[in-house]
Amino acid sequence: MSLRAKLTLGTATAASLLLFAGTASAAEPGAPGIGDPYYPNAGNGGYDVSHYDIRLNYQPATDNLSGTTTILAKTTQDLSRFNLDFLLKVSSIRVNNRVAGFTQAGGELVVDPKQNLRKGSDVTIVVTYSDVPSNYDVDGYKSWKRTPDGALAIDEPDIAQWWFPNNNHPTDKATYDVSVAVPDGVEVISNGTFNGTAKQINGWTRWRWRSAKPQASYLAFLAIGQFEVRQSTAPNGQPVVNAYSLNLGENDLPAKASVERTPEITEFLEENFGPYPFEAQGGVVAPGIGFALENQTRSTYDPGFFRRGANTYVVAHEVAHQWYGDSVSVHRWRDIWLNEGFASYAEFLWSEHVGEGTAQENAQYLYDLYPADSDFWQVLPGDPGTADLFHGAVYDRGALTLHALRVAVGDDAFFTILKRWAQEKKYSDATIEEFIALAESVSGQQLDELFQTWLFTPGKPAAAPGAATFATRAAVAEPKSFQKIRETHELLDAHQH
Repeated sequence: MSLRAKLTLGTATAASLLLFAGTASAAEPGAPGIGDPYYPNAGNGGYDVSHYDIRLNYQPATDNLSGTTTILAKTTQDLSRFNLDFLLKVSSIRVNNRVAGFTQAGGELVVDPKQNLRKGSDVTIVVTYSDVPSNYDVDGYKSWKRTPDGALAIDEPDIAQWWFPNNNHPTDKATYDVSVAVPDGVEVISNGTFNGTAKQINGWTRWRWRSAKPQASYLAFLAIGQFEVRQSTAPNGQPVVNAYSLNLGENDLPAKASVERTPEITEFLEENFGPYPFEAQGGVVAPGIGFALENQTRSTYDPGFFRRGANTYVVAHEVAHQWYGDSVSVHRWRDIWLNEGFASYAEFLWSEHVGEGTAQENAQYLYDLYPADSDFWQVLPGDPGTADLFHGAVYDRGALTLHALRVAVGDDAFFTILKRWAQEKKYSDATIEEFIALAESVSGQQLDELFQTWLFTPGKPAAAPGAATFATRAAVAEPKSFQKIRETHELLDAHQH
């Protein structure tokens, strides 16, 4: 062996030793949850993921999903073992190229790397698996949706563990490469940029997608089946991929008349929120969802949103989430108002833009819609609890909260707050309290009473925000936009489990 080879071997040996903790007593198991009070078992402790490479095969006829996910992560403590969130049957795991032990129960995949992992070390985890995702539920709920021609991996707050092992919480974002092989003639849609297809010798085709910006696990999605896929370029030069199920029936053209306007709506929202934070745009319309979801770069819509014609309000809602929910994510699920209140207020802004009702008219009408004794006013958008995570109050009273802020601080400060929030928390996570602090800093006002009233106090506030605007009117007529906004929210409100 040459001296150079010896030195290389010695360096490699030293490097490998750095991956492992020196003493058993220093290493501890990673926590089975990240510490979210709403979902104690969501996420895991002890490591931070930087990238997922998900390489799968899917057979629509049997709903069998098989393949390998490679996870690149860095340890945040000395680890003796760690958890992944995953439901499907695993056949093997390797950690840093060594065969690892594992057990599975209740959606927790516990990995024993056989040697302790030192804090701050880079870790490569390779998980191989094969199973039928539709066989699994969590607390009686199945997030994986089998369809007549394929499947949909789309849901919130949980979907990832039905198709890839992961650290399932918005505070651990990562980049993604997703590649899925399916029988020829079947399409696969996912997040980010489309990296083409590759024909395989067995009569299958592999579809490849890449998400180059940090992405929460629940925002990673798959839509597999028979789709019309449309590719174009947005005015800002970004790729646009829209996909429409071939089973939309009479909702097909109204859906296209809505989703094809995604770049226009994105351009408008940039004026209010700042630069669009991601590398691609688009949308998917598929039956069997029952709601809309802001999958990163490519929101997904149930065709029911378009049953009465084009509906650009739901598109504005989901595109707004690209800033508020996707780029700036919740620190804990209790902070869900930062997602839904903001996206709902984007509908008010779009209504103003298209001349179908001002934000003030929409706010007043919405305030009047719910009587004081309605249960609507008993749900607290600032801390709704798991049972009401997607309650209408989180959306509608959440939007009223933002309008109250706008009225209190004025338009200049209000839109400065929205833009700074999106920029300063970009690709990160945040709390309601941090938003309040920013609003106070920008406006120079003390806003505790406003947020306490609208987010944290049960009961109907004494007056709608900006009510003095209509002091001489007996009632506010329904804005032209409101039928579409209510249709949107009726479907969104139904997404509760």
